[in-house]
Amino acid sequence: MPRPIIFGEIEGIEEGQWFQGRKEMMPTSFHRSWGSGIDGNGGEGTAAIVLSGGYEDDEDHGDEIVYTGAGGNDQNTRKQIADQSWKNPGNAGLRKNMNEGLPVRVIRGHTHKSEFSPERGYSYAGLYSVVDAWEETGKSGFKICRFRLIYSGDNTQRKTVEQIELDHSIKEKKRKSGTILRVVRDTKISTDIKKLYKYKCQVCGTAIKTKNGFYAEGAHIKPLGKPHDGDDSVVNLICLCPNHHVMFDKGTFSILDDFTLIGELIGVLQVDEKHKIDKNNLQYHRKSHGYD
Repeated sequence: MPRPIIFGEIEGIEEGQWFQGRKEMMPTSFHRSWGSGIDGNGGEGTAAIVLSGGYEDDEDHGDEIVYTGAGGNDQNTRKQIADQSWKNPGNAGLRKNMNEGLPVRVIRGHTHKSEFSPERGYSYAGLYSVVDAWEETGKSGFKICRFRLIYSGDNTQRKTVEQIELDHSIKEKKRKSGTILRVVRDTKISTDIKKLYKYKCQVCGTAIKTKNGFYAEGAHIKPLGKPHDGDDSVVNLICLCPNHHVMFDKGTFSILDDFTLIGELIGVLQVDEKHKIDKNNLQYHRKSHGYD
């Protein structure tokens, strides 16, 4: 029988624990694959990854990691020789983690070029949350799947669905810190855009009525922060309902330069003549999600 996939912490293995080799990780399902850096699949998700220096585009900033997915890599030269695909089981698994908030165990190997890596063997870096996924051209000229992971310690330990459904006990109320997986930034610029459209979604035309007025979200076309570095400006914002905001951020649909919707949606983005959208940002979104 194959070892079961387990998300979150493994009993008896604490953050910072050192392993001489990968085989030591396998019996407990800590990392079930001896040869692959990603332990997961598109159906269940990804439970663990090993940073081993196998991909030249990886970035390790400690509490934030920009991780290159699996596939297209020459194992001898460690150079990309082909495009990566979202259909790769490991890549699909990491996207499922992002969509469902599943934590991933991060392990650093001695061959991973980082100040946080051990001099020999492997060390457990703790739990991370997958907060972003996109596609770009790597250093070797091939398409790569990229993931941004943020350290979340033991705050994302999850119970199984069965445990959640059967646990009727009253919990002690405690204030806990954690990683917010989805942040809706509401700046004055965002508010101005929403007012311009009277809080109507530019995709579906819906304005959500609440007790305190109407609600919509300002969606950045090119995401803010590293590694995207999008601007918090009118030319990089559109007004969307929460559903279409999530779908847009996850690349379920994108927008052509003439504002035609592509992907899982059909139609045209409604754009006021006063709203000048930077089409370079639309192109960036399409490329990031594999539409160009």
